Amino acid sequence: MSNLWPAVEPLLARVQKPARYIGMERGAQAPEHSSALVSWLLVYPDTYEIGLPNQGLQILYEILNERGDAVAERSYAPWVDMEGELRGAGVPLFSVDTHRHAGRFDVLAFNLSAELVYTNVLNCIDLAGVPVRAEHRRPEDPIVVAGGHCAFNPEPMADFVDAFVIGEGEEVVGEMTEVISAWKRSGRTSREGVLRELAGVPGVYVPAMYEVEYDGPFVREVRPRFADVPARVDKRTVADLADWPYPKNQLVPLVEVVHDRLNVEIFRGCTRGCRFCQAGMITRPVRERPDEQVRTMVREGLRRTGYDEVALTSLSSADFSGVDGLVADLVNKQEGTGCVGLSLPSLRVDAFTVGIASEIQKVRRTGLTFAPEGGTWRIRQVINKLITEEDLYAAVDGAYSQGWRRVKLYFLTGLPTEMDEDTLGIAELARNVVKVGRQYTKHASCTVSLGGFVPKPHTPFQWFGQNGIAELHRKVGLVRTALRKSGAQLRWHDPEATFAEGIASRGDRRIGRVIEHVWREGGTFQEWSERFSVDRWQDAMAACGLDAEWYVTRHRTADEVLPWDHIAAGLHRDFLWQDWQASLQAHGLPDCRWTPCYDCGVCTDYALEHVVASPVAPAGGSQGTGQDLSQGGDMPVEFLTHPSTRPDAATGASERDKQVGAHAG
Repeated sequence: MSNLWPAVEPLLARVQKPARYIGMERGAQAPEHSSALVSWLLVYPDTYEIGLPNQGLQILYEILNERGDAVAERSYAPWVDMEGELRGAGVPLFSVDTHRHAGRFDVLAFNLSAELVYTNVLNCIDLAGVPVRAEHRRPEDPIVVAGGHCAFNPEPMADFVDAFVIGEGEEVVGEMTEVISAWKRSGRTSREGVLRELAGVPGVYVPAMYEVEYDGPFVREVRPRFADVPARVDKRTVADLADWPYPKNQLVPLVEVVHDRLNVEIFRGCTRGCRFCQAGMITRPVRERPDEQVRTMVREGLRRTGYDEVALTSLSSADFSGVDGLVADLVNKQEGTGCVGLSLPSLRVDAFTVGIASEIQKVRRTGLTFAPEGGTWRIRQVINKLITEEDLYAAVDGAYSQGWRRVKLYFLTGLPTEMDEDTLGIAELARNVVKVGRQYTKHASCTVSLGGFVPKPHTPFQWFGQNGIAELHRKVGLVRTALRKSGAQLRWHDPEATFAEGIASRGDRRIGRVIEHVWREGGTFQEWSERFSVDRWQDAMAACGLDAEWYVTRHRTADEVLPWDHIAAGLHRDFLWQDWQASLQAHGLPDCRWTPCYDCGVCTDYALEHVVASPVAPAGGSQGTGQDLSQGGDMPVEFLTHPSTRPDAATGASERDKQVGAHAG
């Protein structure tokens, strides 16, 4: 049966939020399948509310459906109640667009945006009726593909994924489609043959084409099995964002989702050089969208979707070279038209001016988020977050002077060289922010969101041994005590979840057995606090004969082969090592867009360049003092104008830590 709706519909009355599974959103497509077309099922391995707003999935969904040789549909991880109903009724995972059997697609493609979704990927593959391990798949089974930031260390998922896309997918999915189409025409005779062909596509890593040699607990080498398979896989980068004005027809959900608004990407990449931020490192160089194209996408998007709020998205939105004029223009055009909000995710502290504040508050004013990341100037130099206390207080003063009442501050703890004085500096900054606010209103409030630092691949901190569970709990306790009776509230990320993330983020291929063990023990939705259990991860490590502390808290050496060394993010290894050494000396580096090149490798080796709308550095740019609001480098922190869509807003009985901003204290 190609359409599973008759089997799915009776189950919906027995699950929470049945609208997660019915499709039919504004902007949804219902492609017609045929044997001549390559069918892609784009799967976000978390719930519909988390996955639907994902821009990467929506972009590929449109691009593939515009091709004459492909069709694409969407699916999301069913919540545990729906999974139980599906397994009990013998109904497989399905697409939400036409309710087609997931196992009948040619490609199952997953977005890996966070490590703790890995067990959900296995669960979705299994629900699709596909062998979980790649080695057990037959020619008639779908090819399992994965991409996203976590794919820059593909090894923990190498046993389960047939092909990883390293970098940006707009161009590469077309090239993969051509390879798979030729394989289909040949009769799908050899699965290894098509995988070998895919390994020849630039930016595609096929784990089965490589073998890993170990030296005791260490990786000695990851080498290709065949001469025509590249020893190093280079990331794919779209040179000019103007060529890809997607999504052109953003999906409008039927139920409330996170970031429920029109999202328009204004640029990619970041050259601020925050050393903890994987996203900023792996997405270089900066490529700005032409401001007129931004205006068109906003205007047409609001008209098509009916949204009354727009977010200008990027890793560091205030670094857009024409941001002042763009914000003023968009706000003035919407003032008095019913548009109630403009969001600037990743607003840089030193670029938030009274002028920007006064423009934004013309349409709507609610909460405001800044991310100093570190509690003292010394630690901010270590992490290259070169903003001063004066920058923060000036931004907060500007906001409160324009009528804001609430400010959220994001910090990391467990950073390299961090001392208790740096940790306590978090509380001091928060107390001072409250004092600034109360000069304007007695209702001024400040919320501190505290996350445990996880070192990520392809960053200068990839060699750092992260803090253990007990130490992170101790540091959270220091901040809690220091904030008592301060007027500031504290929320923190679970140190146990931070530890599990550390296992997966820098793991090698052996960690795949751990992920599978956690999944088979019921460990799905590990991003959600009510579903997470660190015992599952520690028990799985022990069952697989692996030392969790060795993977998580151990410092790496300069000559150690890292599990992801055969994956090239464009950054020279010696550049990262030198930046790591500079961090230990608390030496910061200015933004390379406005200063001489540091030869990180991205522009010189890949024949790329920064694409900016204006050659003039924005405020603070020439000094390198700036702000990108990627918490831990993974998820942009939002400056939101609708409180019900903040990541820390409760949207139901079940809400994962990543969205609720962790525990209230």
